[in-house]
Amino acid sequence: MGAFLIPHGRADAESAPAGSSACLPTSDEHGFTRRLSTRRRPTRRQLAARAASWAAIAARHGAIGLLEVVRCWRPGRRTAGETGATVRSRRATKLLVELGPTFVKGGQLLSTRQDLLSPRACEVLGQLHDRVAPMTAAQATSVLRSAYPDRWPFAELAETPTASGSIACVYRGRLHGGREVAVKVRRPHIGDRMRADLRLLGIGARAMQRLPGMRKVPAGRMVDQIGAAVLGQLDLAAESAALADLRGNLTGLKYFRIPEPIPEASAEGVLVMEFVEGLHRFGPGELTNEQRREVIRRVLHGTYQMLFIDGLVHCDMHPGNLYLSPSAEVVLLDAGFVVRLNPTVKRLFAEFFLNMSVGRGQECADVVLRSAEHIPDGADLAGFRVGIVDLVTAAHRRTAGQFRLAPFATKLFDLQRRSGIAATPEFVFPLVSLLVLEGMINQFDTDVDFQAEAIPTLLTALRR
Repeated sequence: MGAFLIPHGRADAESAPAGSSACLPTSDEHGFTRRLSTRRRPTRRQLAARAASWAAIAARHGAIGLLEVVRCWRPGRRTAGETGATVRSRRATKLLVELGPTFVKGGQLLSTRQDLLSPRACEVLGQLHDRVAPMTAAQATSVLRSAYPDRWPFAELAETPTASGSIACVYRGRLHGGREVAVKVRRPHIGDRMRADLRLLGIGARAMQRLPGMRKVPAGRMVDQIGAAVLGQLDLAAESAALADLRGNLTGLKYFRIPEPIPEASAEGVLVMEFVEGLHRFGPGELTNEQRREVIRRVLHGTYQMLFIDGLVHCDMHPGNLYLSPSAEVVLLDAGFVVRLNPTVKRLFAEFFLNMSVGRGQECADVVLRSAEHIPDGADLAGFRVGIVDLVTAAHRRTAGQFRLAPFATKLFDLQRRSGIAATPEFVFPLVSLLVLEGMINQFDTDVDFQAEAIPTLLTALRR
C-alpha cells in the first residue's frame, strides 16, 4: 500500500460545520426538521459574491459547451459514440463540480434517472458519485494535521483516494493494531460556500412563492428542510452515529451490510470505518435476471425497514454509496445524508404507502388531510378526495417499469396546491429517498412490484 506520512503540527482547516454534533438531524413536535445552526450565516456581501460566481461559472461553461457541440457536429471531428447529448452531459458535469457540493447533489439524483435522461448521459453524470477530482495531497495533509495534532492513529495511509466525492475523499489505511480501515477526509473550506448556496436557493424559492399559482407552495421551507440535511453531510461525527444506528437497526437483514465506524480513531473532519474488501460497483453488470431480482428486493426491504420501522431516511442510496460484496451482500458505505423522521410523520407516511399499495384512495386522502398543516375554510375537500382517489387508482399495482414517482408526486402536490392544503414539508425526505431508489430499480428489474414488496414491512410497522 502506498502511503504518505503526515507530520505532526497544526494547519488551518475548516472548523466544525454549523450544527456539529454526534446526532442525526431530527424533528420537533410539529414534524419539522430543525435547521442546523447558522452561526456563520453568510453576509449580504458574501451572497452577492457567490451569486456573481454562479453567473460567471454558468456563462463560461455555457459558452464552452456551445463550442463543443458545434465541433462535435463538424465533419470529421465527431468521435465514435460521441453525440451532442453526451457532450452536453459532460459539460454539465463539469459545471456542477465547479459550482460545488450543493449542485453536485442534484446531479447525483439525475444520474439515477434513465427514464428522464439517456443511459450515456446518466453514465457521465454518474461520475459525480465518487469520481470527482480529488483534493490535493497538500489539502489532505492540512486537514489531517488539524484533526490529529497530538496523535497519529495510522500505521499506513494511501496517498491516492479510493473514492472522491464532492464533500470528502476516502483513503485506504491501516491502524497501528493492523486493522484495515477506510478514512473519509472532509474537503477543507467548503462549508461557507454551501451555506451561501443554500441561502441563495432559499431566497429564490421564496421569490418564486410570490408568483401567481405558487403562493400556496411551501418552496422556501422545503429548501430549508433539504438544505439543513445537505449541510449535515459536513458533520462526520453525525455520520459516524448514523452508521452505528443503521448497523444496529439492520442486523436482522443478513444480506445488508453497513461498515462499522471506529470513533476512537476518528477526529474532526475525519471519519474512520472498517474497510470492506472486494466490493463491486452496484449495477446489473453480468448478473442473471434472477440475481437482479434478488438484489433489488434486498435493497427494497432494507429501505422499507429504514423508512417505515426505524424512521431513518437515507436520501442518498445511489451507486456511489451502494456496492455488492463477493457474497452478494448489499453494502451501504455512506450515511451522510440521513434524516430521522418524527414518529408521527413516519406513521402517516407508512399509512399512505400501505393504502396506496392496496388501492384505497379514500384512505390515502384521509392521511393527507390528517397530515396537513393547514386546510383553508371553504376548501373543496370533496374534489380533493376525488383527485386523490383517481391518482391512487391509476398507480395501484403498477410495476416499477409502469410507475413514475416524480409525476405521481407532482400531481399530488398540485392537488394540494389547488385546494390550498399545506402539506407537511418533512414528507420531502421519504420522497427524495424513493426517487433515488426508483431510478436504480429500473436498471435492475422493471417488473418488480415495489408496492406489494412493501406490504409485509408496512403491516409490521403499523402494528407497533
